Amino acid sequence: MTKPFIAAQGVHSYYGPSHVLHGVDFRVNRGETVALMGRNGMGKSTLLKSLLGIVKPRDGEVRVGGTVMTGRPTSRIVRMGIAYVPEGRGIFPSLTVREHLLMVARRGAEGRRDWDYHRVLETFPRLAERLDNFGHHLSGGEQQMLSIGRALMTNPELLILDEATEGLAPLIRREIWRVIAAIKQTGIATVIVDKNAHVLLDLADRHVILVKGTVAYDGHADALKANPEILERTIGL
Repeated sequence: MTKPFIAAQGVHSYYGPSHVLHGVDFRVNRGETVALMGRNGMGKSTLLKSLLGIVKPRDGEVRVGGTVMTGRPTSRIVRMGIAYVPEGRGIFPSLTVREHLLMVARRGAEGRRDWDYHRVLETFPRLAERLDNFGHHLSGGEQQMLSIGRALMTNPELLILDEATEGLAPLIRREIWRVIAAIKQTGIATVIVDKNAHVLLDLADRHVILVKGTVAYDGHADALKANPEILERTIGL
């Protein structure tokens, strides 16, 4: 069996005294697209932050590329080949679009540079029209495009998107989904959190559903489509 690119085993995470994740197992294989699903407050963002070391698990283990990374600094973990598009986008208001993209550019594994400045601008033509605009001058959709483009400039093995289309207009949401589908075809592994379960059912290879900080479902899209009662029970669809 192929070793996953990233894997959590038995992870317990807290915010102060609040016990959020209860022994979660989670994995993403190379090139795999995983939808992380669940109602609000079920632990999705906490799991992503626990993988990245933003939240330090009190128990359990996180491995990246087979190496134990539990407790390591976030900067060290992402250097293993992970890019993170956070909820809220993380755009710097005083930097231009050009500066956002160029400041993070680096080669990926084995010197790979599949994603460079020109390819990102070809993927997001709207950004090419706004290279000198500051972050706070961009619309929400443009900020999300920039956040994804900035992540791709690191040539990651794994792209993590938390609330990929939250708060965006329908036309912009469709554009973001188109780009995510195109990224999938390039072989980059992806973890997606989003409220649009119907799009995720068609896009993701595997679905993981959290309920109250535990894994209630982990399986392939076809199995989930064949059992709609699982979605109704766990996320209310």
